[in-house]
Amino acid sequence: MAEDVLRLEGIVKSYGVGTPAAAEVLHGIDLRLRHGEFVALMGPSGSGKSTLLNIIGLLDRPSGGTLYVGGRDTAALGDKALTRLRGHSIGFVFQYHYLLSAFTALENVMMPALLERGRPDRAMREHALQLLTHVGLAPWCDNKANNLSGGQQQRVAIARALALSPPLVLADEPTGNLDSGTAAAVFDLMRRVSAEKGTAFLFVTHNLALAQRCDRIVELVDGRIVT
Repeated sequence: MAEDVLRLEGIVKSYGVGTPAAAEVLHGIDLRLRHGEFVALMGPSGSGKSTLLNIIGLLDRPSGGTLYVGGRDTAALGDKALTRLRGHSIGFVFQYHYLLSAFTALENVMMPALLERGRPDRAMREHALQLLTHVGLAPWCDNKANNLSGGQQQRVAIARALALSPPLVLADEPTGNLDSGTAAAVFDLMRRVSAEKGTAFLFVTHNLALAQRCDRIVELVDGRIVT
């Protein structure tokens, strides 16, 4: 596929516009991600990473510039269309897994499809089980989420992020709460998913050793990309 999964052109984000407290947080961000690309996003606290991630994840709108997701200009979309595009085009993995502790691993992975379709069916269960198999957790599919280890919970979260086969996954410090060995294993899993499924990953991390194993590093400093 020739088109970019994600393209940002001159993205600006300001807060408090028209007030004495007005502040511009992002200053003309240009960024492209291709299918299957695994990119690290780094930067110090306060550099604008969270703001940029919220805009890319269609959780917030930029103040200026253009954001394309899968070739679609998101500025032309209303809130419902943005929600639909986000659900099908972007998966999310966070530092904390945000699994539903009362549900099994399988049920957690089924949740995105269940929310979209309203009722479970065999195909939904089979797809969720395939994803759990892919992340090495099929034997634990019926375990409640709170009975899994931290690394296993993050693997479930990765499988859940892939439930609707999004072309892009935003991974926000997904290894931050894990010990070094488990962090490396979770990172390796995401890299394998990216290679095998052609899923693009934007991997936010403070871990330079892991970042250096990505296809490239994008560094954000004071709201500007410097690499």
